[in-house]
Amino acid sequence: MKFQISNWAAAALMGGLLASAVAAANPPRFYNMIDGSALDFAGKPESEAVKTFKATGINPYNTDPAKIAEGESLYSTACSGCHGHHAEGKLGPGLADDYWTYPANATDAGMFSSLFGGLQGMMGPQSGHLSQDEMLVIMSWIRSVYKGDPAKALWKQAN
Repeated sequence: MKFQISNWAAAALMGGLLASAVAAANPPRFYNMIDGSALDFAGKPESEAVKTFKATGINPYNTDPAKIAEGESLYSTACSGCHGHHAEGKLGPGLADDYWTYPANATDAGMFSSLFGGLQGMMGPQSGHLSQDEMLVIMSWIRSVYKGDPAKALWKQAN
């Protein structure tokens, strides 16, 4: 039996390998959105998912239905009071469309930095309230309810 691979499948495989190589060569930068300093992760426990995320900038939970469901529950408790029950925005900005008050949030590394270190205004650092793994879980749910332009979904283009 002869094995053949289509041009499309070969291109997809090469693209995935290239994206992985670029991510490995250029690890994401995690920084404070207010002053630009590097975030301090000292003493913060890291799950395997967090370690992988920090190396690649790709949230491994974005495609995990169980983690997305868990993220909805965590979001409801930790975020919905300001961002609305469906991430539509309330006191805080909407998170389900393609307008980003903080453009860095269009990437998972940027959104993680926003959650961990806080933002100007009312959103303080969540690093004292949520674990890094919980932040990734919440982010996976936020990404799952996105209703904006797919071309502006930079976190999808990183995969």
